[in-house]
Amino acid sequence: MKLGARILKTGIAITLALYVAQWLDLPSPVFAGIAAIFAIQPSIYRSYLSILEHIQGNLIGAILAVIFGITFGADPFIIGLTAIVLIAINLRLKIENTIPLALVTVIAIMQSPSEGFLEFSFIRFGTVMIGILSAFLVNLVFLPPKYETRLYYKIKETTDDILKWIRISTRHASEHNLLKGDIENLRQRLLKLEQIFTLYKEERTYLRTNKLGKSRKLVLFRQLIVTSNRALFTLKMLHRFENELHHMPTEYQHYLKAELDHLVNFHEQILLKFVGKIKQHNTSEMFEEEKFNKKMFLDEFMRQKEEWCHTECNPDDWYQLFPLISRIVDYSDQLEHLQKLMHSFQNYHNDEFNISTREEE
Repeated sequence: MKLGARILKTGIAITLALYVAQWLDLPSPVFAGIAAIFAIQPSIYRSYLSILEHIQGNLIGAILAVIFGITFGADPFIIGLTAIVLIAINLRLKIENTIPLALVTVIAIMQSPSEGFLEFSFIRFGTVMIGILSAFLVNLVFLPPKYETRLYYKIKETTDDILKWIRISTRHASEHNLLKGDIENLRQRLLKLEQIFTLYKEERTYLRTNKLGKSRKLVLFRQLIVTSNRALFTLKMLHRFENELHHMPTEYQHYLKAELDHLVNFHEQILLKFVGKIKQHNTSEMFEEEKFNKKMFLDEFMRQKEEWCHTECNPDDWYQLFPLISRIVDYSDQLEHLQKLMHSFQNYHNDEFNISTREEE
């Protein structure tokens, strides 16, 4: 089992919070460790937002705990009532992410000894804040996330699997139920890519000179994901019309397989070019004789329909393949757009990629 960066950061944050609380000789340092668990975040920017929200949420919880504790005491019913009021306020302020830790603060304060209640309340509130600050410090200093590298390799791994299935499907070598399950798995992986892209998008660029490059990279990564989605849509159509394709003329089956192979090869070379594994000036020369031609592709589809359906089939049966043809054309359009974005970026910002090798991840 591989331990991710967030798991390691959580352990480091708990250790730091407990050490600081013990060094300050605070009672119940365990609350600092608990706070660190809730406050750890997957990115520096989210950690910054989290600390602001947690300060608000826990301050509200501490104030309510003190008011209700002094006024009504620390009866379990009163603690539950305080929790309800706290939840309602935090929801109203749209800081619901802070509710679990704010409830911990309420319980920690209201369970303080009646003698010196205010003093213990401040101490326990401070203990919780130590945990939050420790988590923020760890997130800032230790194992900063490399979402650019992670995003690229996740896109490449998922896309490679999609392209592999496209090749297998065009050769009628796929097992129907197995492919159906894998298509759903690929869809879920693309949804996770969207989450990683969101985290990458949230990363802040502090130098003005880097902002334009970051903006262009966001557009490029977005198009990489869009193109992978179009490849998956094409695979879904191949799976859906597997039987219809099998009954098409053999000549057209071979033609369709060759055209999809061109697109798959084109997609693969763009991914390799992204990290400089293919020279920029040689890219347009590679597979030039196999370049997908949208007009010829559509003309061939209609030509085959006229020749074959003139004597052997109902034209309506042939037209059922229109959804597949439209998906393939859309896929080719997205690939062309991705290539243009790639050329534009590499002409102006080629030295701004920070993608490490897979071994470093």
